[in-house]
Amino acid sequence: MPVRSSPTARQLRLGTELRKLRERAGMSSTEAGRLLGTNQAQISNIEAGRVGVSAERVRTLARNYDCSDHALVASLSAMTGERKRGWWEEYREMLPVGLIDLAELEHHATAVRAAQVINIPGLLQTTDYARAIFREAVPALMPHDIEFRVSHRIKRQSILYRATPPHYTAIIHEAALRMEFGGIDTARAQLNHLAAMSERDNVTIVVIPFGGTSFPSSGHGVDYLHGPVPQLDTVLLDVAQGGAQIDATAKLEKYRLVLNRMQEVSLPPAPSRDLIHRIAKAL
Repeated sequence: MPVRSSPTARQLRLGTELRKLRERAGMSSTEAGRLLGTNQAQISNIEAGRVGVSAERVRTLARNYDCSDHALVASLSAMTGERKRGWWEEYREMLPVGLIDLAELEHHATAVRAAQVINIPGLLQTTDYARAIFREAVPALMPHDIEFRVSHRIKRQSILYRATPPHYTAIIHEAALRMEFGGIDTARAQLNHLAAMSERDNVTIVVIPFGGTSFPSSGHGVDYLHGPVPQLDTVLLDVAQGGAQIDATAKLEKYRLVLNRMQEVSLPPAPSRDLIHRIAKAL
């Protein structure tokens, strides 16, 4: 197979998980190549996502690595099936690679949890609110770059409207509800949209109120994307230096606990919706 110049997030993750299986088996890439009837370079290219791998070859590698987790192997095998690239690829030359990866990972997620302290989560933003957020970027973005990012963000939201959408849980601090990005009219429209989205069966929105108990958070946004099995979950952090992607088992567990704690100190969905309405009316 030809070597890929820009593997997708899904291709990279498949390679990463195959490398983890090999390392758990205590096997070198040279040994793995010999068992597969190939060489060390081919194994390295597979693990780096630079070359494709068939479902049957994934199953063979798993057998060679003595992996008995059938659910994980089935999920990894399923990751080899897609050849068509998604809509996000049209933005690859226009936006940072982290934003492209985010859209791809959301598309394949079985469920999504997001936590935000200052902003409304991206999948729930209106067009005007998103544009106002991007206008505050440092360094400043050119007008056409802002529009590319707004368009990309709104297209990401399509996962919430699919025939079988993933369940989306948003944990939002009251501070984010009171920030008037774009002015009062934009902020009010955003809050009304948020309240309307909270009525959807596949969307849960809870609010951490002012005056509540403390909770674990460093202030940056967190997106927790659930895979078909827990080992394929992914955390994306919205930090000042750009998006950070996390898939290490211990760190995934840490962020599951963080989000659980944040949700525990939040208002239930109905009181959260009432608070959103009250803040919107007070603007």
